[in-house]
Amino acid sequence: MVDILISGASQGLIWAILALGVYISYRILDFADLTCEGCITLGASVAALLIWQEVHPVLAVLVAFVAGCIAGIITGVLHTKLKIPPILAGILTMISLYSINIHIMSLATGTQGTANLSLLKFSSNVLYTKVGALMGMDKMSAAILLGVVICVAVIGLLYLFFGTEIGSSIRATGNNEKMCRAQGIDTDLTKIIGLALSNGLIAMSGSLLCQYQGYSDVNMGVGAIVIGLASIIIGEAIFSKAKNFMLKLTGIVVGSVIYRVVVALVIFSGMPSTDLKIMTAVVVIAALCLTGFFNKIGKRSSLDKRDQHVKDAKKEEG
Repeated sequence: MVDILISGASQGLIWAILALGVYISYRILDFADLTCEGCITLGASVAALLIWQEVHPVLAVLVAFVAGCIAGIITGVLHTKLKIPPILAGILTMISLYSINIHIMSLATGTQGTANLSLLKFSSNVLYTKVGALMGMDKMSAAILLGVVICVAVIGLLYLFFGTEIGSSIRATGNNEKMCRAQGIDTDLTKIIGLALSNGLIAMSGSLLCQYQGYSDVNMGVGAIVIGLASIIIGEAIFSKAKNFMLKLTGIVVGSVIYRVVVALVIFSGMPSTDLKIMTAVVVIAALCLTGFFNKIGKRSSLDKRDQHVKDAKKEEG
């Protein structure tokens, strides 16, 4: 049981990077971006290819991040310059990435149509193995340590970035695009930068997931967007009172870990792996319902307090 919980937590920290990327597009930019499902596989494919070429795994993660940024820029250009609706722009990029990912993995094997790439022969060149050897830990402990360090670093960098002028412009674009344009902000540019950062983080998550699982597969991104949204919704439900931006980002990481632990426990209980997708949908529905319920209670409580203040004021006047 302990091993199941640790495994779920370690995977949750990896998926948390994806959830943070999804948060940027869906919550901050208010952009329904479906590039995610192709982009996580892009990160995994690029990382797997580079590890096959015996490139250092840290560099493989960074290159995967850049590849994700490029995918995000393409989606942004399709929307801002070609005036394609957000959902359709993301779908077009996602569909294109399916073929691109196969070509990337084919470069490693030299065989056309390679849909998956195993890292079994290169296990010594995987990031988690290197960290484990350096710190004297097993793979699971190294995954937990590395996941915490990366999540803390990403949250810190995002907090600093969105406090800058360009970061504030991106947040303002998501809140009120028309007002931003009236203030002279280039909203097309802020959207492209935001989508690039979002998909860069998603691809980074894919590169880490690839090294953790030991393989890259063209279908590993199916349902990734739902997992990201589930993590966001769970985190927002737990940190519903949080006003600080850093706490909101931390809540997403916590939500991701909780989600993966729940999934691990469900698998441990005997549920077939084929039912995981429907279970994910159920978790998201439940989290949405609970969030709406708590929001109603919060609004009712605030209204009651306001009415009480009005009554007290009237009593004092009388």
